Amino acid sequence: MTAPDVERFSFTADGPWLIDEDALTWREGLDEVRALARLEAAQLARPGWPPLDRIAKTGALLTRAIALWYLFEKRKGGSVSRAGVSRRLRLAFESLGSTYIKLGQIISAGEGIFPPELTDEFRLCRDEVPPETFEAVERVLTEDLGPIDKVFNGIERTPLAAASIAQVHAATLKTGEPVVVKVQRPQVARLVREDLRAMAWIAPKLVGRIPVAALANPPALVELFADTIVEELDFRLEADNMLDIGRVLAETEQRTIVVPRPHPELVTKRVLVMERLGGFAFHDVEGMKAAGVNTHDVIRAGMVSTLEGAMLYGVFHGDLHGGNIFVGADGVVSLLDFGITGRLDENRRLAFVRLLMGGVTNDIKGQLAALRDLGALPPDTDLDAVIRDLGLDRPPKDPTKMSADQLVAEIRDIVKSLIGYGARFPKELMLFVKNLLFLDGAISRLAPDLDLIGETFQIATHFATKHGEKLAAQVGAPAKSFDIDLTGYKASLGLDASVESLTYAELQERRAIIRKRFEERRRNRGWLRRR
Repeated sequence: MTAPDVERFSFTADGPWLIDEDALTWREGLDEVRALARLEAAQLARPGWPPLDRIAKTGALLTRAIALWYLFEKRKGGSVSRAGVSRRLRLAFESLGSTYIKLGQIISAGEGIFPPELTDEFRLCRDEVPPETFEAVERVLTEDLGPIDKVFNGIERTPLAAASIAQVHAATLKTGEPVVVKVQRPQVARLVREDLRAMAWIAPKLVGRIPVAALANPPALVELFADTIVEELDFRLEADNMLDIGRVLAETEQRTIVVPRPHPELVTKRVLVMERLGGFAFHDVEGMKAAGVNTHDVIRAGMVSTLEGAMLYGVFHGDLHGGNIFVGADGVVSLLDFGITGRLDENRRLAFVRLLMGGVTNDIKGQLAALRDLGALPPDTDLDAVIRDLGLDRPPKDPTKMSADQLVAEIRDIVKSLIGYGARFPKELMLFVKNLLFLDGAISRLAPDLDLIGETFQIATHFATKHGEKLAAQVGAPAKSFDIDLTGYKASLGLDASVESLTYAELQERRAIIRKRFEERRRNRGWLRRR
């Protein structure tokens, strides 16, 4: 028999307990808790007097990492040099603790933005962070739940995974159910607040000093980072996120993705007990295919659910990565870790709808207006001037046919224009793009022969058919405004409108050509300096 709570949430059919929303005492007052967390994040992101000891330690560890790289790997150049500095920075970040580990996790999701050596190295920040001692875990459990021998029949001393904010242990409840227990690191809340104060103090001093910092707008980046990490410090909010995402998946009929049930009683600010789910690890492509899993369907489910959650409900999982996903032999995806969730209020949700509609209908000005309304551009931005400055009204250039100097000049001009307009990256947009980057990388492993243009057309057609009329009405547009035109999408790949198909493998070949030209330019500049 299917459990009755499956009607409202995308849960497993035969869960270890039932979720009755009205009986969950840990949900009481969570709207106020969430609002206070956002207020605190804004306060921590404001420049003030920093914790001097924390700044001293941070400076010492990062300086040591760069110095060792300079001595041992820099002269080797190329991939070896990049791998060396990546490893040393990752070790420094881990020594600095939770806040910097979380920053490393965000970097690790930036495939296509950061060098592969950097993303590969920082991927270790996800589930291979040195764990807390089991004695420290026991203290937190006892303080929050009472004597652990009265709650659990047993709990594994070695964690399943240990990340920046918490670690998770397999356990069995006194009532016999197998569960996963997420336990917050004992000192994490204090360290996060200290680190955010230090970052807020130094961020304004970085504006305009280095190109990457100028592009990222350090004060805005600290504000975004604070808004993301402060909510993660209260596991009651994460459990509430699980219910919201589960409800969205059920209402959009995305039953090929399930979320674990949080325990009806064993949820506190620092402890989250949940249903134990399993399956193939996301990187075990051979295992999935041997079991007959259609990996194309797994990718499509991830894309559609992310889009539907954002566009229809303004709620979506904000931290997709391989460590947060299991795939069952039946193709059902178990989605884990809901500490970071994108939440759009109604005005920003509608702006997001206009942004994505503009992407599949090739409405460039409409997309820019939506970005402005999302907060990515100032309210008084001259959109026509942006189109001219960024060359969005010109035919696309094929980056694989440009010289290295032409590529660099093109990117430099775009960056200068964006900085001049005061562009920034709102939290929800950053989370959404981070998810798309993960799915982009997932295609390379699970479905390298996937036709990107055909898949994009199929997903756009799904939305136009199933939701087009409703979404068009919500943004005050005629239903025909959802007529699909992938010219803009093709242009973003450096293709002209006549191209009908492009597999992911072919896209990777194009990217490899571009990377090779950048590398040639770097080597040539190094040779000229030596001359």
